[in-house]
Amino acid sequence: MVGSDHAGVPGSLVGGGTGLFTSLGRSRRPRVPEPLAAFLAAETTGALVLVAATAVAIVWANIDPAAYESLWHVPIELRVGGVALVGLDLRHWINDALMALFFFVVGLEIKRELVDGELADRRRAALPVFAALGGMVVPALIYLAFNAGGPAARGWGIPIATDIAFAVGALALIVRSAPPALRLFLLAVAIADDIGSIVVIALAYSGQVAIGPLVAAALLLVLVVALWRTHRPWSAAPLAVLMVLTWGATLASGVHPTIAGVALGLVTPAGASPDPSPAERLERVFHPWTSYVVIPVFALANAGVVLDGAALTGALASPITLGIAFGLVFGKLIGVSGGAFVAVRLGVGSLPRGLGWGQVVGAAALAGIGFTVSLFIAGLSFSDGAQSADAKVGILAGSILATVIGAVLLRRLSPVASANERRT
Repeated sequence: MVGSDHAGVPGSLVGGGTGLFTSLGRSRRPRVPEPLAAFLAAETTGALVLVAATAVAIVWANIDPAAYESLWHVPIELRVGGVALVGLDLRHWINDALMALFFFVVGLEIKRELVDGELADRRRAALPVFAALGGMVVPALIYLAFNAGGPAARGWGIPIATDIAFAVGALALIVRSAPPALRLFLLAVAIADDIGSIVVIALAYSGQVAIGPLVAAALLLVLVVALWRTHRPWSAAPLAVLMVLTWGATLASGVHPTIAGVALGLVTPAGASPDPSPAERLERVFHPWTSYVVIPVFALANAGVVLDGAALTGALASPITLGIAFGLVFGKLIGVSGGAFVAVRLGVGSLPRGLGWGQVVGAAALAGIGFTVSLFIAGLSFSDGAQSADAKVGILAGSILATVIGAVLLRRLSPVASANERRT
């Protein structure tokens, strides 16, 4: 999912009015634009911070599981005077409020790509969209093959996600001289995957909907759009208030409040212009915060799982663990590469110059690093502690195996693919 940005470069895709593969079609030896190179370097750093937070969570949960869990269940209320407006425990504040900010940045990235990026052109978008669609359908089917017909079937959405920070960071560490087309393809697939994951969360993982608050959230969103159209210097504070109120109304409606974050990102003005658009400016402000604070804190609060012998033995025999791990490892590899192949065979998309099929397969394996959004959906899927623990083991095991397999495939297949590309 979303990484970080030291240099203030917005989003996970190339800004400045260029789509992901636009510059790649201009020469046989494409060069990564400097802003994108800075972004990719920052993604690697963000992934390392996320790894550290995950390691701390696992160690803490195994040293003192009671203390680990008790911290995240501390209740926190938001009050105005004597009236309690929102009451959640600490973990839910992280998952429902801080992660709404994360999904707001995701919405900003998607908006820029739909308006002035790779997803704005249907033919250029076909390859990553088909790949991402295959990378969602096949893992879900594999998971259901292990869990169909039982209460655990609700977790089918867990293995559909790709973690941008981990996947791009792994690619940078595995293949330091990876061709630009390979890195850009993986980014495009991950963004298209983000869109699909958001739709799944909205449709499959929201609670019983209360119409009144939902209508209020929609009206507040309309006011946000109207205020953006005025775009006056004084509008920043009212916009912030309306955005917070939109989040609160969405939370009260039963629709997961992170959807409010996505919606607010999508209605933010974006487009090519000499000056940065509001979407670009907001990404510059919030992207580092989500990458270096929100996501690591989320991992710290959600990745902790006891890994003693009994727990591991139980998890490895659990259809939840097996469904997630097999979905991430094999489902993503087959689905992403198969979806890309279908797009090319149908003639609706084509491989960019510098990208060979061996590299597509390697990138498809790395797309199996689900982690952040997989953990997020696991939290929405299971309230039972044992099921949640099995899901976390599956996510960790699947993501690690996907990294290893992706590394092997890229090291073995990339040179062959590059040679084939030069011959053609």
